[in-house]
Amino acid sequence: MFGIYLKRELGRRKKAALVIALGLALGIALVITVNSVSAGMTQAQDKVLKSLYGLGTDMTVTKARTAPTSGSSGGPNFKFDAKSSSSSTQSSDRVQTQGGQALKSSLVTKVAGQTGVESAVGALSLNVTKVDGSFTQGKAKSTTGSSNSSSSQGQPGGSGSSSGGAPQVQGGGANFNVNSYSVVGVDVAHQGLGPLSTMKVTSGKTFTTAQTGSKVAVVSKSYAKEKKYKVGSTFKISSTKFTVIGIATPDSSESDTDVFVPLKVAQTLGDAKNQVTTIYVKATDSKQISTVKKEITANISGTTVTTSADLASTVSGSLSTASSLATSVGKWLSIAVLAAAFLVAALLTSSAVSRRVREFGTLKALGWPSRNVTRQVVGESMVNGLIGGALGIALGVGAAYAVTAISPKLTAQLGSTGGGGAGGPGGGGGPGQQASQNTLEIALSAPVSLTTIALAVGLAVTGGLIAGAMGGWRASRMRPADALRSVA
Repeated sequence: MFGIYLKRELGRRKKAALVIALGLALGIALVITVNSVSAGMTQAQDKVLKSLYGLGTDMTVTKARTAPTSGSSGGPNFKFDAKSSSSSTQSSDRVQTQGGQALKSSLVTKVAGQTGVESAVGALSLNVTKVDGSFTQGKAKSTTGSSNSSSSQGQPGGSGSSSGGAPQVQGGGANFNVNSYSVVGVDVAHQGLGPLSTMKVTSGKTFTTAQTGSKVAVVSKSYAKEKKYKVGSTFKISSTKFTVIGIATPDSSESDTDVFVPLKVAQTLGDAKNQVTTIYVKATDSKQISTVKKEITANISGTTVTTSADLASTVSGSLSTASSLATSVGKWLSIAVLAAAFLVAALLTSSAVSRRVREFGTLKALGWPSRNVTRQVVGESMVNGLIGGALGIALGVGAAYAVTAISPKLTAQLGSTGGGGAGGPGGGGGPGQQASQNTLEIALSAPVSLTTIALAVGLAVTGGLIAGAMGGWRASRMRPADALRSVA
């Protein structure tokens, strides 16, 4: 009897049922869309942090760079022979450690031995500033340095970028280009943790454990394209010849590192024997990261421990703005729309019950108890709620799919943390780095999880129950006499 009556009443009141279902559907669709976009924001932020930290890295240990002493130069010095032929081109490299102050390699073992640390590995970040120039006969003068009859010295005030457009300096018979790129020394025996772990070698091969002291390099795809490098190409850093054995593509966004070389080789290039600039740490339990951070900070003085949470607070740009809107404005907008949808559904159900006074009064006169009438109204409301939930899920999933298909581009600009750089590996964020090198572009997606679908079903049931409760309460107050009065 319940099912037959339910089917007949829903068929007879299609318009009212559709209005209630659509109201719930819009609220549920908005919740699904906001949740999916928020999840996409979280994934995008994780990609940004992963590109800095490395896969599996929970925190980094660095040391803040000390302030330069008074009278020290503001940049690297270069010397050239100004008496050489004007047709000849001279080249000079300056290799400097990048990011924070160098740490002793022995600290890697000490960090690895701390409670809660699963593994630790060190890396050395370098910045190579390369100057190519030619000089005419006579006294050479440069706007960036001083000169005499035998040599010209230049001090570039900031590093150039490896991404083309290197600055050209002319003056007093000197004509030279300044270019810079980043080099990271990685522990070839532990490549699964640290800067190289976010890179996938798409051409050639990566390092082997036997190449600890080999003059070989893995270069990023973008840098290889700019320099026209391929597997087997050679290049020099401070007169040391390197062979490209692999070309790597970052798992997400762009890499801040141009060249990867074995750690021991990088230490020789940077005159940093038994030193590293960053220690990458993986915790035994990701839920205890803050505890491990306190442990390392307390036992290894003078270091700065940076976690992904610390680094996330420095992310700005459109990614940060959109994330804030999704989590704050989107959240409250969803709550407001859902509350309005529930209220409208309850009022419409109550209004529909009021128009059925004769029907329910007659049923009670025939012997139906109030609980049966209430059950009938709640059953109809539950069906309306489930229909609204189904429509809402379809609309929400469709909206999320549209966002993923369009894939709007968001930018994430990485600020500085306490370690003297943009937090992590590979190079971004040294004092002289350009801001553009710390900006990543991320394609936004809106994944729909089973948890979100379950939430939508729960909201549909809740909406049906609220509407049914309101209508059932109204129906339970009706008496057989009400039916007679409505006929009169």
